[in-house]
Amino acid sequence: MEITYYGQSCFLFQIGEHRVLFDPFISPNELASEIDVDSIKADYILLSHGHGDHVADAERIAKNNNATLIANFEVASWFENKGVEKTHPLNPGGKVTLPFGTVKMVTAIHSSSMPDGSYGGVATGYVVETETQTFYFAGDTALTYDMKLIPEQFDLDFALLPIGDNFTMDINDAMIAADFVQVDRVIGMHYDTFPYIKIDKDEVKEVAQMAAKELILMEIDQTINL
Repeated sequence: MEITYYGQSCFLFQIGEHRVLFDPFISPNELASEIDVDSIKADYILLSHGHGDHVADAERIAKNNNATLIANFEVASWFENKGVEKTHPLNPGGKVTLPFGTVKMVTAIHSSSMPDGSYGGVATGYVVETETQTFYFAGDTALTYDMKLIPEQFDLDFALLPIGDNFTMDINDAMIAADFVQVDRVIGMHYDTFPYIKIDKDEVKEVAQMAAKELILMEIDQTINL
C-alpha cells in the first residue's frame, strides 16, 4: 500500500488501482506550498468533518477527478450543493463497500462546522479494510473508550492518529489510543501546521519509543509503502 502525505491530515492512499484521499487541506497550508493541488489524482475523497483544515481542497479535487466524496450526511450534502456530483453520505456505525474495500465510519470526539459556519454534523473517523491491510484513520479526536470497540471487529495493521494536542489528542493520549485499537505502528498527523499544534519531534518520538510503538512522521510530499 502506497501512502503520500500532503500535510496536516491529508494522505493519499494507492490501494491497488484505486486512489483514496483523506481530508485535503493543501492550498491554504503554507507548509504544503510546493504541492500542485491540480496534479493530485483521486478516485475517492474521505472527509472526517467539516472544518476548513480538512476540507479546503475537497471540492476542487473532487471536480477535477469526478471523484466520489464520502462524509457524514451534513458534509456530503453541503458539497452536493457546491456541485460535487458524486457523494456517498454515511454516519457513525455505517459502512459502505467500495471497489478497494470496506469503509466504516466510527466515532470521533471533536466539533464540526463547515467553512461558511453552517452545521457540519458530527466529527468522525474511518476504518478501511482492504484485501491486504486494514487501517484506522482517526480524524480529529480526543482519546475515547469507543476506540476499544474497533479491535473487536477489525484486526488493524496500523493507525493514523492526531498528535498535535490543543484541538486533539497529544502524543501521550495517542499512544494510549494505539493500545486501545491494538496497533504497534502509528502514522502521526495534525501537527505543526499552526502555532497551536507545534510539536517537538524528538520529544514525541521518545514518548513513542517508551510506549514500544513505531511512530512514523512523514515529510510533506513523501511517499512510503506499508
